[in-house]
Amino acid sequence: MKKIRDQGSLEDRDAWLEFIMDEYGERLTKLAYNYVKDWRLAEDIVQDVFIACYKKYEKIDEIISFKSWIFRLTINKSKDVLKSSAFRKVVINSSLFTLFSSKELSPEKNLLKRNEEEFLSLSVLSLPVKYREIIILYYYEECSIEEIKGILGVNPNTIKTRLSRARVRLKKMMERWGYDGEQA
Repeated sequence: MKKIRDQGSLEDRDAWLEFIMDEYGERLTKLAYNYVKDWRLAEDIVQDVFIACYKKYEKIDEIISFKSWIFRLTINKSKDVLKSSAFRKVVINSSLFTLFSSKELSPEKNLLKRNEEEFLSLSVLSLPVKYREIIILYYYEECSIEEIKGILGVNPNTIKTRLSRARVRLKKMMERWGYDGEQA
């Protein structure tokens, strides 16, 4: 990212923006989706995040961890949308399972796997935000406890506690509906 920024021209700013859009676009959209549960709205949020990045281009070197900063910005914008009076969504139109389906399995096993992934995704989405964001960052984004601390500004012990409680809730949901984690 540094090489792209060295020149300081408008073309470099555009190249830098294109680079971060390629690098983070899909991940940030999934992250926003986990808050707002609407893919198009998540895309709009990420577009706002990239506009903010473009505006902050001159001061970007002052940011200690760009990944933490851009994830935090996405989370904050997602929470702002949830708080807004215009946000009145009730039903999930699409689910995460379509993003993570495996193409190596037979059609029958693929269908079973997608059903399990859909159920898990819906279960994660049904968790309270404080647990959901920890699960998403830890498992889907593969962030470390320290990275999550930087993103959310939460004590590492609180993160571990929320992660543990979220796992217990997910396990209970899965057991309640007959998903025991065993492969067919």
